[in-house]
Amino acid sequence: MKNEVAIFGTGCFWCTEAIFKKLKGVVSTEVGYAGGVTQNPDYESVSRGESGHAEVVRIVFDPKVISYEQLLDVFWKVHDPTSLNRQGNDVGTQYRSLIIYTSGSQKEAAEKAKNMIKDAITEIKELDKFWPAEDYHTNYFAKHSSEPYCQLVIAPKLEHFEKEFDQSKDLF
Repeated sequence: MKNEVAIFGTGCFWCTEAIFKKLKGVVSTEVGYAGGVTQNPDYESVSRGESGHAEVVRIVFDPKVISYEQLLDVFWKVHDPTSLNRQGNDVGTQYRSLIIYTSGSQKEAAEKAKNMIKDAITEIKELDKFWPAEDYHTNYFAKHSSEPYCQLVIAPKLEHFEKEFDQSKDLF
């Protein structure tokens, strides 16, 4: 069985990447933009809400180690899928809850899971194009963990994630 790709938007892609990098079976992560219409988006156009894209993370994973359904479980629990265009202090369509599927089975699993979440407004879309973000966004938390945003926003999300999945040590 070969590696597969999952693409999720849970708000700030720095936070999303930091969480998913911790999971066993995640081969690699890449921050970027997806779900919009603008060709060749950049951080500035996405941040201004002009592109229609969301901040997302492209996750390459080994399905022999971690399933797409397990990734979805993490996705639903590390952000608020009922919040419209907002995650914490990050506000705008670029921070919307978003699943970009790459296969019919992913679409089916995402829709089934969404139906189990009361009031979920998560957008589920087929992958059109993933646009990698600028290099300075890659591994942001690992490179800048002592900066205020990382300490005040990302670190608490990681702590929440680790507590939420404390009984699932097989995930990380």
